[in-house]
Amino acid sequence: MKKIFLYSLVLVMTLSVSCKKFLEEYSQDEMRPGSTADLVSLMNGDAYPNGMSIETFDVLTDDIQNNPLVPVNGAPIATYLSTLQAATPMFTFNPNMFDQNTTVGGSASVYTKLYAKVKGCNVIIDYLNNVSGTQKEKNAVLGQCLFLRSYYYLKLVTTYAQMYNGPGVNPETALGVPLVLNSQVKDGGLPRNSLKEVYDQIEKDLLQAESLLRSSFTPTTAFRVSADLCNALLSRFYLYKGRNEDMEKVIQYAGATLQNRFILTALSSFVGSNNSISANGIYNASSPEVLWVYSGSYSDINTVNFDSRSLPPFTVSAELSNQYDKGTGASNYGDLRFQYYFQSFTTSGGTKFPYRTGKNTVNATYGTKGFRVAELYLNRAEAYARRFLVSGNAADRTAALADLNTLRQSRYDNRNTVYTPVNITDAQALYAFCKEERRRELALEDGHRFIDLKRWGLGVTHVYTGADNVTTTFTLPANSPLYALPIPYDAILANTGLIQNPG
Repeated sequence: MKKIFLYSLVLVMTLSVSCKKFLEEYSQDEMRPGSTADLVSLMNGDAYPNGMSIETFDVLTDDIQNNPLVPVNGAPIATYLSTLQAATPMFTFNPNMFDQNTTVGGSASVYTKLYAKVKGCNVIIDYLNNVSGTQKEKNAVLGQCLFLRSYYYLKLVTTYAQMYNGPGVNPETALGVPLVLNSQVKDGGLPRNSLKEVYDQIEKDLLQAESLLRSSFTPTTAFRVSADLCNALLSRFYLYKGRNEDMEKVIQYAGATLQNRFILTALSSFVGSNNSISANGIYNASSPEVLWVYSGSYSDINTVNFDSRSLPPFTVSAELSNQYDKGTGASNYGDLRFQYYFQSFTTSGGTKFPYRTGKNTVNATYGTKGFRVAELYLNRAEAYARRFLVSGNAADRTAALADLNTLRQSRYDNRNTVYTPVNITDAQALYAFCKEERRRELALEDGHRFIDLKRWGLGVTHVYTGADNVTTTFTLPANSPLYALPIPYDAILANTGLIQNPG
């Protein structure tokens, strides 16, 4: 009999029934999972984020700029106008940005999408003891689900709550997000747990996941998680937690992964003999730099159909573009990330503008989100720089520079020019350079810039020209409460226990 799985998590979330009861209600033409192999099939669809589009919130950052609409035949280009209108609430920092008639597609559904995936993890975890399979097989499934649940919760808590180490934040009392750790649907609302409770749960799950996966699971594709990936996410987790005492663990867990996965893509190897730039993305699933990959989606503000008669309403900001060393010409492109990490748009007048990420291609085995070895070098360099700020220990300075130069050497055009290592002696200057390098490397990727601005306590200023051709400046102040993004109104309606973030 052909197996037809009907495990719709939308249904699970709306019915007040247990996981077991839900999975056991099936017709003669349908089969409930009876083995770990069945649960793996369910996990691949309902727990893993494969194919899921999650908005990166780049439009809230200084990596995106607004371009005035140029009238064509007396009116704005229709597709440009609709994109401008959709992104305006976010670009202008409207506290009700997710509850407008027009929004950036997908931005209002991130909260719900992430919790749907959490639910998928919980359903599988709760049902694991009801299926056949070896203990090793069950441990492999449990380890993957614990990692994925942690990944989703880290996204949720860093997006919709204050940072753990934010000014004036008490993690014991500050609101995090609701922790849902089983598939039972409770009557009434689910309150928000404290920041500490959420971070403690993420840490617990990741440590358990690493142990389970280390002993029980070796992925055969970059689309599946691993023990090394657990350590990589732990390095990000402690960096986001952000206290001085967390920096040691950032270094520890980044190093644990780098012991096994340290290779970076040499971007100069993708420059052709005619100085052309290859279309291959950095998120090549077969690349040793890629620890994990999912989703080939762009930010929704960058999917507009382009018209060469006018710039699109949103492109990569000049401020971000100017962060890259452009080199001296075709024989030396300098920092190849400017050539390689962005897709460009050329106007009819010949002006070229980078407008969206170029880290993927149309090939299905490429993506734009996941985890790369490059981030580990950046995480560890920042942690060393933080320690150097506190201790003045020259060994920390040397270690930070070593990680930065290892990354940069792989990113520069060294076909004809030898890379010159950076050498910074001042602690504040080194820390600032770590931030700049992180921005260059992780631009327009998986929401990194928004979280980095938030945890570093930086503000954003946007210059906006509306359809009426009136230009206004909008500012998101440093440490603004709005950095804890508003929970979408439909989520508030669905959960009466939720407390909205201050706007």
